[in-house]
Amino acid sequence: MRLTPFFILISLLLLSLPSLVFSGKKADAVLVDKSDAKLYLMQQGQSYAAYPVTFGANPKGHKQQQGDERTPEGSYLLDYKNANSAYYKSIHISYPNAQDSANARKRGVNPGGAIMIHGQTNGWEWAAPLAQLFNWTNGCIALQNHHMDIVWEAVDPGTPIKIQP
Repeated sequence: MRLTPFFILISLLLLSLPSLVFSGKKADAVLVDKSDAKLYLMQQGQSYAAYPVTFGANPKGHKQQQGDERTPEGSYLLDYKNANSAYYKSIHISYPNAQDSANARKRGVNPGGAIMIHGQTNGWEWAAPLAQLFNWTNGCIALQNHHMDIVWEAVDPGTPIKIQP
């Protein structure tokens, strides 16, 4: 089958459709469901968009310490954005909170940190379809870059995020 310019144009338009549909819509909360491997953009308690995500390489359970490759569970804030990270855009999750730090102190371990929502590793965007089939981060929440663009625009610093098992 020959790819015609019309087919290519239609394909590009369909790929950009999510960003066109949700452009400008702000989320007042983000919900991440680890069991569904989905990130939901929320407005007034209702989901208006959902995107597939991957997690830390050891996804079951709440993050306990640095290096455990778990993604935290609980309520946090998306407290700042980084357009120049090692990944395609990143939004910082306020892990560890006071309880996480206290629990780690009791156990004599470092709770870890630098937990982000981010796109693909810079330079490896081409591998996203394969990478998103596996939990590959060190505890972060990873999206394909075109989904990260939508989340980036929808979320302002200070937006609450709930990560549930």
